[in-house]
Amino acid sequence: MADDVSAEGPEKPENESWKKVARGALQVAGAVPFAGGLFSAAAGYWSEREQDRLNDFLKQWIAMLEDELREKQTTIAEIAMRLDLHDEEIAERVTSDDYQALVKKAFRDWAGTESATKQEYVRNILTNAASARLTSDDVVRLFLEWLHSYSELHFAVVAEIYNSDGITRGEIWDRLGKGRPRENSAEADLYKLLFRDLSTGGVVRQHRQTDYAGNFIKKKRPKRAGSTDPRMKSAFDDEEGYELTALGQQFVHYAMTEITPKIEYHDAADDAEPVDEEGEKVDA
Repeated sequence: MADDVSAEGPEKPENESWKKVARGALQVAGAVPFAGGLFSAAAGYWSEREQDRLNDFLKQWIAMLEDELREKQTTIAEIAMRLDLHDEEIAERVTSDDYQALVKKAFRDWAGTESATKQEYVRNILTNAASARLTSDDVVRLFLEWLHSYSELHFAVVAEIYNSDGITRGEIWDRLGKGRPRENSAEADLYKLLFRDLSTGGVVRQHRQTDYAGNFIKKKRPKRAGSTDPRMKSAFDDEEGYELTALGQQFVHYAMTEITPKIEYHDAADDAEPVDEEGEKVDA
């Protein structure tokens, strides 16, 4: 029976049966209260005028949902591989309502983790949130929101600041391997916007001195003698240093620190010995 299935996957059903499936899918989608009227009207229109386009749309939609489900399953498996479930405290933590709420939030916002790097960050955050309680679940929830709000370039800047406390914006840009563009370029505007995002979001700040009690000390602005530079501050400034806030440092620990897997997983298909068309074993 398996030989009857083409390499491209299951064939599209006959036209009339596929129409029933399409209408059924639209009826289910129409059960959503705020979209019911729209889908009811669309069902009649598409079933008569654009059935083929509707079929293609539904197939792509289903494939997208299958891909997303596969990514979530992989993430859950990788989290389980990294947790010591023999530890009673960890076992109790992962079954708690608070931790399950974090997992639900992470997967509810999955559309914001559009890259493999961000999906790794989700895995690391959930793993560290289960095995350590260095911060509250409210802060962990904020970290998950950052993954949805910020781009990979934001996190690349965060990593550079973490590795070199007090680094300037110009030094960060150079370490990212980018040539310095004009100050009135789109790249410069994007870089300034990126730092504005991270600063207002409480991730980074300009370097500040503190006293023995941890209080920030106001900067003493030196008096400038003579003429001043008429140019505005560069997007790639080489004077002001930046550092991570306490939230930013904890984010690096939770999102960018990977716990070593406690167990190893091998797909059964990978371990199977190769065979020829008649089922006889052959040398790899």
